[in-house]
Amino acid sequence: MMLTAGFFARPTLEVGPDLLGATLFVETDQGACSGRIVEVEAYLGPEDAASHAARGPTPRSTIMFGPPGQTYVYFIYGMHHCLNFVTEAKGTPGAVLIRSLEPVAGLDIMAQRRGTERRIDLCNGPGKLCQALGLDLSCNNISLGGPGDTKILLKASEEPVQYDCSPRIGIKAATDLPYRFFDPGSGFLSG
Repeated sequence: MMLTAGFFARPTLEVGPDLLGATLFVETDQGACSGRIVEVEAYLGPEDAASHAARGPTPRSTIMFGPPGQTYVYFIYGMHHCLNFVTEAKGTPGAVLIRSLEPVAGLDIMAQRRGTERRIDLCNGPGKLCQALGLDLSCNNISLGGPGDTKILLKASEEPVQYDCSPRIGIKAATDLPYRFFDPGSGFLSG
């Protein structure tokens, strides 16, 4: 079953773990790639100091206020793109960052984009997976399966995934919140 906006119109802390095991498909003019989601992080609204929406809507964070199911792609550290999916009802900020994938298809394309053939290094971090999948700021604010040069689809996992949670990593604020969800059996988790 393909995931639609309705899947994301729920509390962020429910959507996050439910994305584990789903297959992310990205189709660009260079070809199609896919990977199984093995690690995510949830980001909420004003109560979450690490969230882009913590200070309310800004030109960058407005997308986190809805509608659900849209992509939220941003650029950090002057070198990496990060892919999120907007969650919650329109008007309530939330998003889930896709931290890591287990590469499934399009490995040659991913390897060329990443400059490595080591499967484990293709998508084991949010910046790496965006590079491997060919995602950049042009992919911000697009609907799942919607029109455009880049098509993004999500297929639900056929079975529930057992997961663990921990504090988020690579952030400086709200470091104690257990909003990182991951498949403990995966060898493709980020650092």
